[in-house]
Amino acid sequence: MAAAAEDSRRWGRVVCAALALPGVGAPAAEAPTEGRIGFKWLSYQDWQPGLKRVRAESPSLQLQAPLGEHWSLVAGATHDSVSGASPRYHSAVSGASRMSDRRRAGDLKITHHDERSSWSAGAAASSEHDFASRALSFEAAGASEDNNRSWNAGLGLTRDRISSSDDAALQRRRRTVELTAGLTQVLSTVDIVQAGLTLAEGQGYYSDPYKRVDQRPESRHQRILLLRWNHHAEAWHGTLRASYRHYRDSFGIRAHTLAAEWVQPMSAVLVLTPSLRVYSQSAAWFYYDPVYSYAGAPLPPGYLSDPPDSLSPDARLSAFGALTLGLKLALRLPEGWHTDIKLEHYEQRGSWRLGGGGSPGLVPLRARFLQFGLSRQF
Repeated sequence: MAAAAEDSRRWGRVVCAALALPGVGAPAAEAPTEGRIGFKWLSYQDWQPGLKRVRAESPSLQLQAPLGEHWSLVAGATHDSVSGASPRYHSAVSGASRMSDRRRAGDLKITHHDERSSWSAGAAASSEHDFASRALSFEAAGASEDNNRSWNAGLGLTRDRISSSDDAALQRRRRTVELTAGLTQVLSTVDIVQAGLTLAEGQGYYSDPYKRVDQRPESRHQRILLLRWNHHAEAWHGTLRASYRHYRDSFGIRAHTLAAEWVQPMSAVLVLTPSLRVYSQSAAWFYYDPVYSYAGAPLPPGYLSDPPDSLSPDARLSAFGALTLGLKLALRLPEGWHTDIKLEHYEQRGSWRLGGGGSPGLVPLRARFLQFGLSRQF
């Protein structure tokens, strides 16, 4: 009994370090004693053969600060700018079709911490010229007496307003209720696992207001299962972060994501993290592959005489697979400063769908993500 109690206490100390590993957060942590202010800058560019499509720049600021002994605050602000050529239908692109947009977003969360539990409330808002969103969130978390097991549960409420530059009369709404639950368990001094489940129920406008042939159901039910495993390899002084995500919704999309990262300290101040992500999804039940045999919109057979209630040629609803390769470099600087830079390359093809052929006619899509971060503790 004494040995078991000692093991429990030893694991309890280990869980603090294990939960701090990237990819697994501690939902019932004590109130932070230090604050942090950070700046992030994300640059995105995608392209198809012979065409650079969409470019986005997204700077953001985040503040985390303790508020007394049992409270903490997290606040963030983001400003996105998007420009480029937008796809007209499927993989067809009009050279005269240009877009430019800006989005402003902010969020705020206040958390109350006890010794082995916490609860939080948050609010978020974003706006652009044809879309506005408002959200509220609530979360509770707790941990076992030895701190080797923790749980969390949350509720999110979102209301969106959709309009269109092409149709001043279009003013549609969408609302979503989201429930989340998760469990984190320390298995040993070097292993920790986590499971999370998200259920989302949405009602309202899901169609693309900028496509003539795009009519989607006005409800969407989503289910997401996320499994994580962190393993510390003592011989290599590195940590494997592995995850699997299963997604399914009432549109008929079934998606699988496998991801792995290797966190390798190169010195006391430098950490290198290569990563790989594999993604595959099936097509929505109302997706159709356009046929470009004549001028004008690529309408499906029989559309003019008997149009279906729901249909879309949007490539994002097609069947495809994708690979993402990434590399992150993190550096600890003097006086509480930290910086990191991350580069990712993404490639998507219909033929890469796992377990079956993807949608035909899709032009390969490639994208580059570049992220820079700078933060300071105070």
